[in-house]
Amino acid sequence: MAFLLSSQNVFEYLINQGVCLPTDKEKSTVELKPAKNFNLLITLPTNNQILIKQERYNREGKTYGEFFNEWRIHDLCRQFTELQKISPYLSEALDFNPQYSIIIFNYLNKYQDLSNFYAQDSTFPHQIATSLGKTIALIHKSTWNRQDYRDFLCNYQGAITEEIPNLTANLERITPEIFSLVPVDGLKFFALYQRYDSLGQAIADLNYNYTACCLTHNDLKLNNILLSLNWQQTTTNLSSFNDSIIRIIDWENSNWGDPASDLGTLIGSYLQIWLQSMITSKTIALEESLRLATIPLEILQPSMAALAIAYLNHFPEILETSPDFLLRVVQFAGLALVETIQSKLQHEKSFGNSGICMLQVAKTLLCRPEKSIATVFGMATLELTHRAIRSE
Repeated sequence: MAFLLSSQNVFEYLINQGVCLPTDKEKSTVELKPAKNFNLLITLPTNNQILIKQERYNREGKTYGEFFNEWRIHDLCRQFTELQKISPYLSEALDFNPQYSIIIFNYLNKYQDLSNFYAQDSTFPHQIATSLGKTIALIHKSTWNRQDYRDFLCNYQGAITEEIPNLTANLERITPEIFSLVPVDGLKFFALYQRYDSLGQAIADLNYNYTACCLTHNDLKLNNILLSLNWQQTTTNLSSFNDSIIRIIDWENSNWGDPASDLGTLIGSYLQIWLQSMITSKTIALEESLRLATIPLEILQPSMAALAIAYLNHFPEILETSPDFLLRVVQFAGLALVETIQSKLQHEKSFGNSGICMLQVAKTLLCRPEKSIATVFGMATLELTHRAIRSE
């Protein structure tokens, strides 16, 4: 019989796992944190906080095993001591119970969600993007082309180990069966998507050229990134890379993958800030909607450029083996926008004018990446790479 975690039995579980003491229970508090998994936040008498998560069971009484993926990243850093240098930039996992799909973390209460920070202030300091680019480059470079790390991850019992993803999943040709699977707005999306053969071909080519060569997060969006509450003081006195202001969390989709996918997904997350601030209407042309966005692209370009420059500065080898790296980054950003549309269709059953605008931008990124680089970063490929070299 499956064990279901609850606020009533959580302390008994934590005590049994050796995470808490029996004396902690009386003066501690328990808070439910709404999420796709069952999450409880425990505040201990010392004011330290613990986040305990249980993966939800499906109708067959099984889980998808995503927490195996999360735990194996921390296990990787424990098994290979030279990777302890990346641990300060990850979440802090304390315990994992594979039988009940329960994982426990130190709750990083001295950090804030980066997406919330951007939403609250509508400012995009280049120092944050620079630190983010350094952090991602460190993780990718530290694991790049290491067969022993790859073998460890791919042979980890219980983890999801498929290296080459199916980027065209759920984008197949319309068949009669699809009418019972998607809402009416979903059919509008498929009809528009399939109007452009070049779009489907671009995604298929991106899938064909997918190069798995390092540890990748595979869901590197702004809401999976934490920013230190003291980021301003830290960046002012930045004396070494160990002073990073960034933590990357939720490694449930991690795998041995293509670094361009991580960077592209993150760029796509920045672009969504712009696209979701558009004013859309059937009477307003796409170009006008993009121009009227309350957060113009020009405000985001310096951060996206700083992100890319910092990444290339700290991982220049990627351009030696993949000269088309930035082109594929931009294409993965377009794919991230397509996946955002699909996610909204799944959860909100809607595909309106804003979705149409987002699909048009995604098409440009995927089908014309050379032209799109200057649009995204505010500068051409040559200037980006030259700035990365000059900043060494």
